[in-house]
Order: sequence, then C-alpha cells, then structure tokens
Amino acid sequence: MYTPEQRPSDLVKDDLPDVDSPSAVPSEDEVLEALKDVVDPELMVNVVDLGLVYGVQIDDGANATIDMTLTSPTCPLTDKIEYDTKYVLEGLVNSATINWVWLPPWSLEMITEDGREQLRAVGYNL
Repeated sequence: MYTPEQRPSDLVKDDLPDVDSPSAVPSEDEVLEALKDVVDPELMVNVVDLGLVYGVQIDDGANATIDMTLTSPTCPLTDKIEYDTKYVLEGLVNSATINWVWLPPWSLEMITEDGREQLRAVGYNL
C-alpha cells in the first residue's frame, strides 16, 4: 500500500541487469568476429582478414588486449583503427587495448583467402 512518504518509484523494485558490462567473458572467436567490422580505411578490407590481428587475450574481467600491426609502420590512420576497434567491442568487453606490434612484419602472405577475395572485389590483383 502506498503511503504519502513513499515515492511511486519506491513501489517498483526491479533487479535489472547491468547493460553497460558484458554478462560473460567473450571467447577469442567472438572478439575476432566483432573485429571483422573494423575496416582498414586504405585497403577497404577488415583487419582480421588482412592478417593484421596477431593475437587476442581476454582476462577474467572481460578486458581484451589485442596484438595488432599495420600494413606499414608509417600508417597515418592508427587513431581511426583504434577508435573503430573500441567501438565494435563496446558491450562485448569491458575494455579494449591495442598492443601495436611490428614483429613479425606484416606481409601479403598474412591475408586470408576471404581477404584476398575482398581485395579482388575492390580492384587489387592478388
């Protein structure tokens, strides 16, 4: 029963899940699948199929560290790739950190067959 000292919102007590944090720790495959939405702005192919992602580590708190490289150490679009990575992983992990690595150096052999097909579709001859 409602009393004058109560607020109407006091009558409703729902235990809603916290939507800002993941409910479970995602797998490496789930993170890699999400990273396929991060597209290299110059080549127009996702970073996974380009072979730019060297590794993914996820701790028990659903914090991801991604070992990633670029097609060139002088790539001017690092900030864009970092932003897009954090954006696509939002809601899947609590935080995402990119560990930029340069060894081994990226090469054309690292591109997956799907990546090669995507490059052919935009005019590259591989």
